[in-house]
Amino acid sequence: MREERATEAPARGSAGEVFLAFLRLGLTSFGGPVAHIGYFREEFVRRRRWLDDAAYAEVVALCQFMPGPASSQVGMGIGLLRAGHAGSLAAWTGFTLPSAIVMLLFALGIQGLEDASSSGWLRGLKTMAVAVVAHAVLGMARSFSRGLWQAIVTLVAAAIVLALPGFGGQLSAIALGAVVGIVCAREQDSPAPGSMAAPVGRGAATAALMVFALLFLGLPLAAALTDAIGLRIFDAFYRTGSLVFGGGHVVLPLLKSVTVEPGWVTEDQFLAGSCAAQAVPGRLVTFAASLGAAQTAWQAPYLAAAVALAGIFLPSFLLVTGLLPFWQRLRDRPRVASSMVGVNAAVVGLLLGAFYDPVLTAGIGAPSDGVLAVIGFLLLTALRWPAWAVVLVGAAGGFGLAALAG
Repeated sequence: MREERATEAPARGSAGEVFLAFLRLGLTSFGGPVAHIGYFREEFVRRRRWLDDAAYAEVVALCQFMPGPASSQVGMGIGLLRAGHAGSLAAWTGFTLPSAIVMLLFALGIQGLEDASSSGWLRGLKTMAVAVVAHAVLGMARSFSRGLWQAIVTLVAAAIVLALPGFGGQLSAIALGAVVGIVCAREQDSPAPGSMAAPVGRGAATAALMVFALLFLGLPLAAALTDAIGLRIFDAFYRTGSLVFGGGHVVLPLLKSVTVEPGWVTEDQFLAGSCAAQAVPGRLVTFAASLGAAQTAWQAPYLAAAVALAGIFLPSFLLVTGLLPFWQRLRDRPRVASSMVGVNAAVVGLLLGAFYDPVLTAGIGAPSDGVLAVIGFLLLTALRWPAWAVVLVGAAGGFGLAALAG
């Protein structure tokens, strides 16, 4: 029989501490959702030690099952574990604010970002994302893919997500890992549960899930019964945040359907804004701020941008708050603990597959990019530089390479 193993509750922090940590990442984290997972691990597992690798892998795995932008949910989960509800809100605000402001300004007429995708500094930032994600994959593989069967699960999971991009492939890989873990994991394979004591009671968690369901079902009806454009915008973006899985580029078709098709923004505005979103740090989903400000149905661009942002991220906040406490109660059961051994190996496979495509394929376009990525990787591993410093080196290196080529 599996012995009960006590877990040490993680140290608590303040919402201000969480906000400042995520604000710095919001200013320097380029490369999309997969890169963000790498940046988060580098900052909060390796450097700050707010949680351990086991807890981090569980948060990442749980967020793969939730609708909404996954990296946003992982950040909210880290903030929740560190400083409660205020910490979750602080994590979202800090990481979202820089890119949201840039996208709002873009929509209001400060142009030029649509041509930034070919600039040298952005090329260097994409290259550094390769180094950061490679470092995260290597670190997690050392923890969760040590045995032969775990390594096989990792490689098969990577193959699945490469062959079946999107939520279906991710879900299949994690489900496979869970089944194999139940069959193959032995008691000594199961690490002590990670430090995940979230300060959320069952009542608050249940209330969060009820609010999520009520808004999902009630907003379309309320929007249909009224001409209030603010409510219709909130409904459109809330449904988008409730239905998208994975985040990143996956959200673009849904955003287009709720903004271009009703005539709120033009096709050209949407394409220019989506291109600009590639050139800013943080979350691609903050493109919602640009769409909210650019729409012509409501002549209140700042308020519309805030409503759009709140709508698209609120489902993630409610789901993380509602599901994380229930997960904590399930994870200590023997079968669940065994399945998590396989799920953790599968999560490494998800990151490995995403490391190849899109991080590596988009970040390495020339031999000089490869050299810059190796330098960044060595700075992270050998010299133990923080990720934000490596990112600045990448921006400077990319700018220098572009200047030499020009």
